[in-house]
Amino acid sequence: MKKKIFASLVLAFLMSAAGAFASEMPAKLGITYVKAPLNVPSIVEKYNKVFEGAFPGVELSFPELTEGPKQTAALAADEIGIASCLGSTSAILAASEGLDLKIVGIYSRAPKAFMIVVKNADIKSVKDLKGKRVAGPKGTILHQLLAAALAKEGMTMKDVEFVHMDLASGANALANGGVEAALLAGPAAYKALSGGSKMLKNGEGLVDATIVIATTEKYMKKYPNVISTFMNSHKKTIAWIAKNEKKAKEMTQTETGLPMDGVEKMFPWYDFSPEIRKSDIAELARTQKFMIENGLQRREIDINSLIKK
Repeated sequence: MKKKIFASLVLAFLMSAAGAFASEMPAKLGITYVKAPLNVPSIVEKYNKVFEGAFPGVELSFPELTEGPKQTAALAADEIGIASCLGSTSAILAASEGLDLKIVGIYSRAPKAFMIVVKNADIKSVKDLKGKRVAGPKGTILHQLLAAALAKEGMTMKDVEFVHMDLASGANALANGGVEAALLAGPAAYKALSGGSKMLKNGEGLVDATIVIATTEKYMKKYPNVISTFMNSHKKTIAWIAKNEKKAKEMTQTETGLPMDGVEKMFPWYDFSPEIRKSDIAELARTQKFMIENGLQRREIDINSLIKK
C-alpha cells in the first residue's frame, strides 16, 4: 500500500514538473539564422534539425536577419527570442540605446576572417591607404578593424576616405576600381583573394572579431528554459562538429556554395567556443571605445552588465 502511495506521489511530482517545464516554453520561438561569413554551427544546426529536436511542441521560425540592427530591433519587438549570431558592435549599440540586451554566449571569434583587401600592387602597407577610398560597412567589426589598423600606424579614420558599403558592394567596387581597398570577411574575402586581390591586413592582433549570442533580460527571465535549452543544444553542436568535421564541412559547402578548398581554408579561422571569457569582455570594452571615439555611440554603458551571470 505504501509503495503504491509513494509511486503515485512520484508520478504526480513528475507530471507537475513536466507541466511546469511546458509552461515555461513559449508557443512560438524565433531564432535568427545567419550563415555568413562562415557560420558552421548554424549550418549544422539547420541540417541536423537540432532545435526542432530540442523544442518539441514549440512553433519555430528561423528568420534570416543578417544585419545587426534588424536583429536587435526584432529582439526589442519580441519577434525573436534569440539572436544567435549578433555582431558585438550592434549588441553594444542597442544596449546603449536602452534595449535590455543580455549576452548569453559567444558565437565566434575570427580575427583571421576579417580583413582589409586591396587590388593595387602599389599599396603594400596600411600607411599606403592615406588619402585612398576604403569601402566597408559602417559601425561593424570590419570598420573597427580599419580604425585599429590605422591607429597602429599613427593614423586615424580622417586619413582615408571611408565609403559605407555592404560586403558585396564593397567587393564589386574594389574589383571595378571604384575604391582602392575594401573591408571584407569570410566568403566575400575568399572570392576577392581568389580573383587576384590581396590581403593587406587581417584582424590578428587588432580585433578578435567577436560575435555574440544574445536575448533580452525580459525574455531570459520569462523563459529561462529556452535559453538553457538553446545553449545546451548549441554546445552539443560544437562537440558534434569536432567529431564530424568532414560532414560539417560538406554541409557548409552545400549551404554556402563555396568550393571545398575555400571551406577548408576558412574553417580553421573560426573559434566557436561558446563560453564567455575574460578576454571576450575585454574585447567588448575595446569595441565600445571604438564606437564612442568614432561618434557611433552616444552613451557609455557598463559592459559587464550585458553578460548573463
